[in-house]
Parts: sequence; structure tokens; C-alpha cells
Amino acid sequence: MRYVDAFCHFFPKALWDRILTLEGAGAGIGARMRGIPAIYDLEERFRVMDQFSQHDYSQVISLGMPPLEKLGTPAVSVDLAKLANDGLAELVRKHPDRFAGYAAALPMNDPDAAVREAERAFRDLGANAVQIHSNVGGAPLDEERFFPIFETAAKHGKPVCLHPSRGNEVTDYVTEEKSRYEIWWTFGWPYETSAAMARLVFGGVMDRLPELKILAHHLGAMVPYFEGRVGPGWDQLGKRTTDEDLSGVLSGLKRRPLEYFKDMYADSAVFGSRAATVCGLEFYGADKVLFASDCPFDPERGPGYIRETIKVLESIDMPEEQRLKINHRNAEAFFGLAPR
Repeated sequence: MRYVDAFCHFFPKALWDRILTLEGAGAGIGARMRGIPAIYDLEERFRVMDQFSQHDYSQVISLGMPPLEKLGTPAVSVDLAKLANDGLAELVRKHPDRFAGYAAALPMNDPDAAVREAERAFRDLGANAVQIHSNVGGAPLDEERFFPIFETAAKHGKPVCLHPSRGNEVTDYVTEEKSRYEIWWTFGWPYETSAAMARLVFGGVMDRLPELKILAHHLGAMVPYFEGRVGPGWDQLGKRTTDEDLSGVLSGLKRRPLEYFKDMYADSAVFGSRAATVCGLEFYGADKVLFASDCPFDPERGPGYIRETIKVLESIDMPEEQRLKINHRNAEAFFGLAPR
């Protein structure tokens, strides 16, 4: 059985070395990520992957956190994006049996440069997708300045991989100065992804670009579990709002809100939760779910989430054709990978 891991992370060497020279967030990522060698050490990454050689296992790679725009000025982000995409493309070119493809990184704090880098990555570097985070310096993705980036992906027929981004500076309570107990990550990241999906829907991006493909990390975050709120709940949009007239929002959409969310894709990276996997599969269906592990952020620093995700999927009874779709065929079609 072939497994294409559709959403996992790695830093190419030239980019990693450059990040370690940066102050602020760059210094912070160095201190944190050094404890996860499989995200920057290629030989360690191969050792992790070798544990799954019996599965014909390969990965679609993208950068880890934080977003490039948090690492410096727009000029710095542009430089980092070029290093990232040159390095990711080289890894795919040199190790096609290991890395089936990659999602390009963009300097989102300079939207015009992000468009140029997306064009370069698609045209010259063979990028299979772009990775975009759920907000850009706190700004929503449906701001008009970001639309040309999505338009570029749609024009090239390339998907957008949507990754959450939120730090402890986003508080859980207005009386506090920061989020505590890593609530910003555990509950904050699923919220971030879900909110970004909603802005793409209600902000009109999906209507303006009906061919655009979105992959929502972590099995669509909160959306499958909150199907009732996203469905009949949002069918009543505006009924709960008294300080703003939202009566024209639903009539301005071409479809029911739930249908847009159903049209997005999701991956199986839910850290080995069988209940979440069953819920996500029920919501999206086998045609819209891609196998993914979020490697290498498990407690074992590499193999844990891969192993547990495979175990969960194997424990769920489904027709063989559906299993093949989830494990590799959906990824092949979604990213334009060569089947084997």
C-alpha cells in the first residue's frame, strides 16, 4: 500500500542556516526546533521515514512554523522564501522516492512579491502547491491585497495548503496579557484554520475563484464537528447580530455556506485520534481526505504520528477503493503527482 504524506514539514539546509542567524523569532525557532532534528537534519529525516519503507511511504513537504513574515521585514521574508523554495525543489528533485512534492513558501507581508514568488515556484521550480497561513500578521486572508495570490494559484491549477498560525500573544481572556497553558495552540489553531476557511467563503474568494482548491490542515479543524453550526446555524446568518446589517451576505453568495466548506479538502493529521478521523471522514467523504501525519511534531520527534495515523486508518472499515484514495490517490490528483 502506497502512502503519500500530504502535509508534513522540513527546513532545507540553506534556509535553516539562514534562520539561525536571525534575531527575534529566528532565534526562537532555532532554540525550539533544535530539539526536533528530523525537521532540519536530512539523514535523521530519512531514518524516520525508513521505519515505514514497507508502506511505500513518501512525503509532500512544506516549511514548519513560524510563517516567514514573522521572521523579519518584507525584504527578509522575500529572501527566505527564495531560499526555501530553491531548497524544497532541490530535495524533491534529488530524492523523488522520499519527497513526492512540495508546497512553496510565500513572503505574505509583501503580497506583490508573494505573487512573483508563486509564479517562480510554479513556473521554474515545479511547486505542487503553496502553503499559506491562516492570517498574515493578524490580517484576514480575504483582504483584497491577498486576492492576487489565490488568483495565481488558481490560474496555475495549484492548490493552497492552509496552515494555522497563532501565538500566545492572542489571549483567551480579555483580562490577561497572554494565552496560558498553550491554549493558543491546542484550541487556538483549530479555531484559526476554521476562521480562515470562513473568511474565504464569506469574503467571496471561493465564489470569485470557483476552481481554487483548498486543503485545510488537521482534517478541516473545527468544521466537521460543528457541521450543525456551519450548516443550519449559518443559514440564519445575521439573526444574532444587532449592531450590523448582515442581511445581504447570504444572498450575495452563490451557494449555501455549508457547500463551500464541503468543497474544501482536508488531511488526516489529527495526532492519532480515531474519533476525529471518523468524524472528518463522515463529513468530507473519502474523495476529499488526504493521508497526512504532520511529521515530525509527535512526542517521538518523527515516527509517532505517522505510525498512529496509519494505525487509525487501518482500523476503520471501508471499501478498498476508498482506502486507496485516502492513502495516495487523492494526493496524486490534488498535487499533480505521478502515480506509481
